[in-house]
Amino acid sequence: MLDDLDAKDTHRRLRRLVRECLTDREADIIEQRYGLNGRQPRTQREIAAAYGISRSYVSRIEKRALGKLEAALEG
Repeated sequence: MLDDLDAKDTHRRLRRLVRECLTDREADIIEQRYGLNGRQPRTQREIAAAYGISRSYVSRIEKRALGKLEAALEG
């Protein structure tokens, strides 16, 4: 039961950090990539096609966003 509560708290904190620390575009890409907020996870290629950008650019945005989230979680 404690593990469930801890997991829920972590998920809640992560969703809050996505909203607070990331730009709208970064947040949308992270939500799509990892299936947050009830979405199905999508590939970088699928996201790139939807945004009209290259897969490598999606990768760079994702990497930058994950770095921001990691820093926020540590701080």
